[in-house]
Amino acid sequence: MNIHKKKNMIYTIGYSCFSIDAFVNTLKEHQIKAIVDVRSVPYSQFKPDFNRETLINYLKKENIVYVFLGDNCGARIDVPECYINGKADYKLISKQSNFQKGIIRLRNGIQKYQIVLMCAEKDPISCHRTILICRNLRSNDIQILHLLCNGTIEDHKITEKRLMKLYNLDQPNLFLTEAQRLESAYDSQGEKIAYSENKDIHQRNVIVV
Repeated sequence: MNIHKKKNMIYTIGYSCFSIDAFVNTLKEHQIKAIVDVRSVPYSQFKPDFNRETLINYLKKENIVYVFLGDNCGARIDVPECYINGKADYKLISKQSNFQKGIIRLRNGIQKYQIVLMCAEKDPISCHRTILICRNLRSNDIQILHLLCNGTIEDHKITEKRLMKLYNLDQPNLFLTEAQRLESAYDSQGEKIAYSENKDIHQRNVIVV
């Protein structure tokens, strides 16, 4: 499936289920001209081909621009007040001026380039690229498309329906509008997947042991 460039379109992708060759071929298939890396730490223990410097070299051969936006739109923000009990709060992050600058850069970028947001998780629902970034990027004039591991494309509206179903919020409710139910689903998933300093410390201790 090949969707030609339309104004205000942006893709997302999770690299964890791709080899580097399959990843690059997917980008080329969809005529992607720029990749925006939204990882806070642009390195992978299990997929070294996707380490920042290595990836840049791969992409350069294919004339694909690499842009690092993890400092603006990463899930591990270096702002203490954006953490509650050691866990990142996506709503607080979204209010930071640095994050908003990242969103503005994306909005400007899609006017000129076919862009893909890249992070690790294969399912967009499980990644901050969707629950944090796309939540704040979505609007009636922007089409968001997720490139999935099986080669298909999922429109963000379908992703949101899956998200609502995940929390049993997909059915009409007497007290909540559809928009309110969607926001509640975003909140719940954000709480579930947000970066936790306590969890990170535990994982490092396990590795040491």
